[in-house]
Amino acid sequence: MSRPIFEVIALGADDAVAARDGGADRLELVTDMAADGLTPSRATFGAIRAAVDIPLRVMLRLSDGFGAGDARDLDALCAAAQSLRSEGADEFVLGFLDERGEADLDAVHALVDVIDGCRWTFHRAIDRAADRDALRLRLAGLPGLDTYLTAGAAAGVPAGLDVLCAEAGRSGEPGYEPRLLVGGGLLLEHVPVLRAAGLDAFHVGGAVRPAGWDSPVDVRAVARWRAALDSPVAVS
Repeated sequence: MSRPIFEVIALGADDAVAARDGGADRLELVTDMAADGLTPSRATFGAIRAAVDIPLRVMLRLSDGFGAGDARDLDALCAAAQSLRSEGADEFVLGFLDERGEADLDAVHALVDVIDGCRWTFHRAIDRAADRDALRLRLAGLPGLDTYLTAGAAAGVPAGLDVLCAEAGRSGEPGYEPRLLVGGGLLLEHVPVLRAAGLDAFHVGGAVRPAGWDSPVDVRAVARWRAALDSPVAVS
């Protein structure tokens, strides 16, 4: 089994350096974790890009929740995406639901057009979807979609373990080609079960900030996660 991908949330350049030094493979760039992560500024992206050379996935979301808002909101988000592209961003995180809990294809298509073939993650909106399988099928084949960030359930990984393990077994089926990136209440104790099920990508934020979101990423905490993810997988 290949080395797992380890993605860490970064709010600024200091976070990015600590995450990289601890062994993170990739960063998700956000601002305002009180709103569960919004689009960072172009200047913040530029500072982080200058500080580290590992891949960066930039959040595209301007307000809390999983709706894209009205036409004006979507225009503003597309403009933000274009600005970030001009700064050199080439990987993104996005995902929106409509009032029925289905994928908001108008919003997703608008942003996919702007990012123009860049790789992207559909984030945890999938955990609030009315039908996870239907959402995947509706998004199947969109340019650049290579990852779903999911906890398996809206309540987080502890509630979604069975779903995550079951979905890992469907890899390669229609709609299940993108990689599963596990995140949302993920704890170190979950790692052996998830690795044994074949999952190979993991995402953390608060778990590597022992003093909370007002504190920076702790390089030692990142290193502990890296070591746990790289431990041999038990074979039953």
